[in-house]
Amino acid sequence: MFMIWTLACAVAPSWPAILVFRFLVGAFASAPIAIVAGIIADVYGDPKTRGRAMSWFMATTVFGPLFAPIISGFCSITIGWRWAFWIALIYAGVSLIPLVFLPETYAPVLLTQRAAKIRKADPTAKVYAAAELEPRDFKQVASVVLTRPLRMLMTELIVAATCLYLALVYAIFYMSFQAYSIIFQDVYGLSPGATGLCFLPIGGGALLSLPIFFAYDHFLARARTRNAAWAQREEARRLPLAFLAGPLFVLSLFWLGWSAKPNVTFVAPMLAGLPFGMGFQLIFMSLLNYLTDAYEIFAASANAAASSCRSVFAVILPLATAHMFEQLGISGACSLLGGLSALMCVIPFIFFWKGERLRAGSKFCMALREKKLEMERNAEEEQRKRDRAKAGSNGGVAITSAIQS
Repeated sequence: MFMIWTLACAVAPSWPAILVFRFLVGAFASAPIAIVAGIIADVYGDPKTRGRAMSWFMATTVFGPLFAPIISGFCSITIGWRWAFWIALIYAGVSLIPLVFLPETYAPVLLTQRAAKIRKADPTAKVYAAAELEPRDFKQVASVVLTRPLRMLMTELIVAATCLYLALVYAIFYMSFQAYSIIFQDVYGLSPGATGLCFLPIGGGALLSLPIFFAYDHFLARARTRNAAWAQREEARRLPLAFLAGPLFVLSLFWLGWSAKPNVTFVAPMLAGLPFGMGFQLIFMSLLNYLTDAYEIFAASANAAASSCRSVFAVILPLATAHMFEQLGISGACSLLGGLSALMCVIPFIFFWKGERLRAGSKFCMALREKKLEMERNAEEEQRKRDRAKAGSNGGVAITSAIQS
């Protein structure tokens, strides 16, 4: 559907049509962003491996928005703006090929498939997965699955605070697409294509965040091997990266705002993209990994809430960019955004200080602990239940054990 509506954008006859088609493109493009955390949580049980997989995913996704102004900037002045959509369509088509071969990773679905395979091999076996024994009508799906992200946003302080911080950072990232045009085209007179190239330091900063993430991961692993008390806390695994990332992000905004002067080379504000990219990426690596570690099987819902909030902010706040820069000036507007970001910097510190208590009082974290205990009990009984299934027990057998990755 993403490809279909991207094609529609490329041939759209009018501006209102483009708005409708872009809305549909965004709706269908949101799915992979929301579920990747759940997939990674399903595949990688080890937090270290899971965190590294998430870091690679987040570091690569930042390049899509960064390449967009470069491609559209040069297309608009050479071969026409419609080619920006044609290029996106071609890239999506190439990406679809490996996507077709991705295996299923969700444990309840895999267990259902396993039970069906056993029944097919032995029609007398009454073997069912736990998911097959649960009611799956629309009311149950709507009340439990579809509303879970909203319920987590409203009742989980960790989710709500994380969503607020990430939404602001994400919105500022998208505000930069208009801010860079104001700075580099209006102040320095660069072309749209050349202005797009000014985003490359942000990508460089995002890549530099990877060795920082891996270095801290290695440092933490060694500390845990030594049984250091601080390293045993769940909050120590991810949040210290945000302690560095928050100030870097704030610094970049003040750097950008106060170096963008006609008598200062354009390279100075452009290089502000390095700490911006590092801070932006490390904030996301830290907090999204923390959400995934804290909620595990509910990680997809927690990340769906975060994705929805930041997407809404990224749509609404950039609409005020031009007016804000006009009223406050470049220095004032960037300082305002830097000040708001500075206020958000305290959130990871609060999590580090009170995170254990917050998770202990979380309904979803308590449900997660109970489910883990149940899965451990079921794992111990799995062989006995399989033997009973082969013997053709009249009562039927439910497959409920976890599939280990």
